[in-house]
Amino acid sequence: MRLPSKITSYDDSILAIFPIILGIVEKTDVSVYALFSNTKELFDDVGEFIEVLDCLYALGALELEQETRLLRYVSGNKM
Repeated sequence: MRLPSKITSYDDSILAIFPIILGIVEKTDVSVYALFSNTKELFDDVGEFIEVLDCLYALGALELEQETRLLRYVSGNKM
């Protein structure tokens, strides 16, 4: 996982990709495959893409709709 550090700048870290992914998912629900197809140039490999999705899910910014299998943007706090 490329996090910002003395060696890795913010722009080269995965954190810089969060707003791009959220901007896409915020507009419309999207499948994981379609999202990767549209953003694969941002990632070194599919593992890095999954790390970004994992982080956004853990932060509560994304959820996976079980019935449709689409990623959905989570606005606000659900607590």
